[in-house]
Amino acid sequence: MNIALILAGGVGNRFGNPTPKQFLAVYKKPLIVYAMEAFQSHPEIDAISVVCLEGWEKKLLKYVENYKIKKFKWIFKGGATGQESIRNGVFGLEKVCKQSDIILIHDAVRPLVSHEIISECIYACRRFGSGIASIPCVEAILKKKEVFIGHEIVPRESLVRTQTPQAFRLSKLIWAYREALKRGITNSVAACTLMIELGGEVRLCHGSEINLKITTSEDLEIFKALLKHKRKLKKNK
Repeated sequence: MNIALILAGGVGNRFGNPTPKQFLAVYKKPLIVYAMEAFQSHPEIDAISVVCLEGWEKKLLKYVENYKIKKFKWIFKGGATGQESIRNGVFGLEKVCKQSDIILIHDAVRPLVSHEIISECIYACRRFGSGIASIPCVEAILKKKEVFIGHEIVPRESLVRTQTPQAFRLSKLIWAYREALKRGITNSVAACTLMIELGGEVRLCHGSEINLKITTSEDLEIFKALLKHKRKLKKNK
C-alpha cells in the first residue's frame, strides 16, 4: 500500500497566531484539509494517517467527517520536535501496516502538493528506495559569519531545497528512527536529513515552487493568491 503520513504536530510559534497554522482556515477550509484532499483524490494513495498536535484530535476528526476524507485511517500523537512527530507516526504505522508499504511523509502546511509530485515520489521509492520532492536553488547562496555579514559563496549548482512528500519503505523508516535513538540523534529536521546523517543517500524528485510551505504570514498571502488563480482558471475552462 501507499500511505500518506501527514505531519500536523507543530505549534507554529514563528507564525504569530494562536491557532496552529495547519488548522487555519483559508477560504473557509483548514490548511490541513487541502493537504488531505490532495492525497484523498490521488488514485495511488490507499490510506491517510495524521500526526496531530495534542488537543486538536477531535477537531481533526471533525474535518475528516465534514470534508469526507474517506481514506483517513489512523491518528498519532505529535511530538516535541519534528523528528519525534515523524517517529511517533512511523512507530504507529509499524503496528498496522506492512514493512514493504510505501510511506509518504508530508507537511500539513504544504496545501498545494500536486498529483504529479506525489506520483513521482511513489515511483522513485519503488525503483530506488526513496523519493524526495526537491527544487533547485536559483538564488545566490552565501555563508554568514555574523547576522548581517556574508563572507563565503556556496555554489548553488550543488544545492537543492527539499520539500515533502518524502517517500520511503516503512521498513527503512523503522530502522532509521530506531537507529537514531541508539545514536542519540534527536533533532534531524526531516526524514531525508536523518537518512543522510545515518550515512545513506536519498533519491531526489521534482518538486515545485507552488508546493510551498506555509511558515510566515507572507507565505499565507502567496497561498491565497495561488488558490484564487487556480480557481479562476478552473472556472474559465
